[in-house]
Amino acid sequence: MNKVVERVTRRIQKRSEKSRGDYLARIQAAASEGPTRGSLSCSNLAHGMAACGQADKDALAGNVTPNVGIISAYNDMLSAHQPFATYPQLIKQTAAAEGAVAQFAGGVPAMCDGVTQGQDGMDLSLFSRDVIAMSTAVALSHNMFDAALCLGICDKIVPGLLIGSLSFGHLPVAFVPAGPMVSGLSNKEKARVREEYAAGRIGRDDLLAAESASYHSPGTCTFYGTANSNQMLMEFMGLQLPGGSFVNPGSELRDQLTAEAVRTVLGITSLGEHYTPLGHIVDEKAIVNALVGLLASGGSTNHTLHLVAIAAAAGVIIDWDDFGDLSAEVPLLARVYPNGLADVNHFHAAGGLGYMIAQLLDAGLLHEEVRTILGEGLRKFCVEPVLDDGQLKWRGSQAKSLDNEILRPVDDPFDKEGGLRVVEGNVGRAIVKVSAVSEEHHSIMAPARVFDSQAAFTDAFNAGQLDMDFVAVLPHQGPSANGMPELHKLTPYLGVLQNRKFKVALLTDGRMSGASGKVLAAIQVVPEAAKDGILGKIKDGDMITIDAVSGELTVSADDDPAARSAPSVDLSAKRAGMGRELFAAFRERVSSAETGATVFAVE
Repeated sequence: MNKVVERVTRRIQKRSEKSRGDYLARIQAAASEGPTRGSLSCSNLAHGMAACGQADKDALAGNVTPNVGIISAYNDMLSAHQPFATYPQLIKQTAAAEGAVAQFAGGVPAMCDGVTQGQDGMDLSLFSRDVIAMSTAVALSHNMFDAALCLGICDKIVPGLLIGSLSFGHLPVAFVPAGPMVSGLSNKEKARVREEYAAGRIGRDDLLAAESASYHSPGTCTFYGTANSNQMLMEFMGLQLPGGSFVNPGSELRDQLTAEAVRTVLGITSLGEHYTPLGHIVDEKAIVNALVGLLASGGSTNHTLHLVAIAAAAGVIIDWDDFGDLSAEVPLLARVYPNGLADVNHFHAAGGLGYMIAQLLDAGLLHEEVRTILGEGLRKFCVEPVLDDGQLKWRGSQAKSLDNEILRPVDDPFDKEGGLRVVEGNVGRAIVKVSAVSEEHHSIMAPARVFDSQAAFTDAFNAGQLDMDFVAVLPHQGPSANGMPELHKLTPYLGVLQNRKFKVALLTDGRMSGASGKVLAAIQVVPEAAKDGILGKIKDGDMITIDAVSGELTVSADDDPAARSAPSVDLSAKRAGMGRELFAAFRERVSSAETGATVFAVE
């Protein structure tokens, strides 16, 4: 076992000893009550199965027929979740064939950051994760189920489903993906068109045509952002069938994997001999495996929030130092857009997650002896699914990558480190992702230009006021201020300026996520400006240093920025309209970015 991975794991275990013990005791108490329906009165049970057919009613009236709850993020507006429309019927048919019952327990909201990017609705995005967790808990609260299947894909949906399910950690739970859309316009061309539009050289019609050619069919977006990072994490944690994350929707293999997920979760209920509750799978070692997978694949910075919140839901406490220490040790094995030009379909074809897990296991960078939905051992996930005469079969993952421009072995990585770094200094602490940033841009010292919104930045750009070296500072974008939106509207404009040979960077307490690209960005600053962080006291002209090599994040000026009075900032316009007024309690209670930016944490 790699010494750093082992040391970080022991540190997490020690830090989590009490909270993890309390969590395990709680789910053990829930499990000891036996099959859930046994505790329901006749009236309770009658309500719970009133809509069922007579055969299912007869089955549910006893305590020996397993009942699977389906929790889905289906809606038919968003491409990633539209394929889930047909899943409940397939799941119910498969359960019936196995002598079990499946009920649609509840739906959870699913919003798309791609639709709300740069819009007021983005201010609800991060908070939707905790709403999804609560919705999941509501769905399972009827106490009717022996296991659950979670149907979700995108940014906040999978973390929310997992956090909510962990409150019912005595139940076996498996995650069921829908898969990515087939490849459309190349990522290189998409990025080029966006920068051409930002520079004013093409019109909106050309931009929309390019975007529509990129996002063109049912399925998940094909770049390696948070949505596809979610799918990777579920495999690395042993919660999703191996090799199934990036199988396209609408295919026979996709349907076979969904049916197999039903059979898998039915095989690990407390009614059988292989009881494997969710809370026993998601432990300290599983969380470390997830961290390693995130770093080795160049995954989304959003998971410096989500993984912290997920771990806490299982009584496991992690922080950004754990990310930073592991990142220095875990090599980068994949180049998938925005860290490269390939998309997840190309990554899957080159060898995919099965190849990557095998490489990391052989190098001692993953914990092999862990519990999964397939039983003991992560080595079971070094396979890929195939159809053999119409039957689902599993074969060993490829011994070699089929494309070294996309996927490489541990002994010949793209980079010796994972590319996720923690920077800190008198400004506070922040996350920097350098895996897509050229080495010459890993550090900057330049004057601050402070903006109160993305719109103010783009106005300055369009007015020709930003042709200079500078660090764009966007304070009051943190969770307490306005829900911590992603700030991707800035990306193409900063990219244009960098192409013009100016030294530019971004400093903010907001998010950038897995779609962050080639411009240096220190994000998720803690303490945030709304919590009296120095970020909110920075003025135009202050010298900002962001150095991802030395780990420095500082501001310097003729006076002491920390001694300045915090400016009076009117955030009312960011806290009302588009439903934002409904989340006032979230903004008041939400924890810091480093503790997961969650309303469930108590700091």
